[in-house]
Amino acid sequence: MKQRSSTRVQKSRSLTVLVGTLAIGCSEAPEVEEVVRPVRYEAVLATGGSRVREFSGTAQAGLRSRLSFKVAGTVLRLPAQVGDSVAAGQLLAQLEPADYELAVREAVAGLSQATAQERRAGADYQRAQELWENNNLSRAELDAAQAADQSARAAVRAANQRLEMAQRQLGYTRLTAPVVGAISSVTADVGENVTAGQTVVELTSGSRPEVQVGIPEQLIAQVSQGSLVQVRFDAIPEESYQAVITEVGVAPTGAGATFPVIVQLKREDTAIRVGMAATVEFRFESSEQGEAIYVPPVAVGEDRDGRFVFVVEPEEPGFAITRRRAIVMGDPTLDGIQILEGLTEGELVVTAGVRRIRDGQRVKLLDEGER
Repeated sequence: MKQRSSTRVQKSRSLTVLVGTLAIGCSEAPEVEEVVRPVRYEAVLATGGSRVREFSGTAQAGLRSRLSFKVAGTVLRLPAQVGDSVAAGQLLAQLEPADYELAVREAVAGLSQATAQERRAGADYQRAQELWENNNLSRAELDAAQAADQSARAAVRAANQRLEMAQRQLGYTRLTAPVVGAISSVTADVGENVTAGQTVVELTSGSRPEVQVGIPEQLIAQVSQGSLVQVRFDAIPEESYQAVITEVGVAPTGAGATFPVIVQLKREDTAIRVGMAATVEFRFESSEQGEAIYVPPVAVGEDRDGRFVFVVEPEEPGFAITRRRAIVMGDPTLDGIQILEGLTEGELVVTAGVRRIRDGQRVKLLDEGER
């Protein structure tokens, strides 16, 4: 009896230790970190009515030329410096010319040899004609002398072409400015080997600068070439410049939903520099009464509680919190789904992955390049 009692006590202790070990193991299980899901989004814009909208852009030269050598080589001289004003024909860079000078000398020697052979073949053909006229030469020998003369003449023409190409390639070792302008960048150094076509100097020219901006897809149809806009520069806040729309993009830039539009200022101002931040003011006119808000169909979700969208509230750079927002929909159109209630202009709406996020979730905002 004592032995059985002792056995039961040992089993009971073992069970207690096992349960305690499992409890400790469960309590120390690591917490699973919540995955921060990336989302695409876009700003809500109202269309229709008559409105003034501003878009940010950057000043750029009216003409930008990326200049390169037509031949490969080692940079010998680089007199062009960033910010320099240059005249048409001014030397900007030069390659080591030794190899190309040698090619010219070889071509000159080849031409001299071909010319000598041409003279000898010509003289032989002339003598052959005289002998043939006196019946001292066969017709076959005369034809052979004529063929040799023609071949020598062709060799001279080929040698002349080789010399011309060698001289042209020697000239290509000098890079000059095609027009009056200013040096905006120099991408090579003295002693660096460059390939044919590799950009060495960037030249900006044109008296009237341009500004490029991105226009959302909801508004691009209302932008037309030749329309007037107003431009302001952060560095020149007291001035406003009238500009004309010169180019309207037909495809969005990158993976985003904005279309490039270029406007050109109508007057010159030496205070405007390439790269200055600018604000371009567009006036959109519409025959529609009032304004309407449209969102892409993929931005709208629906469950038993009704239709909704997710609005993102940025909390720190690159991250935001999602907020479910009940909406009232209008009719679907080519511009998207009309939102009658629930959204205001300027809010950021999730445009992909609506079914995989929830209210109050922390998400990563994809930048324009990733979207």
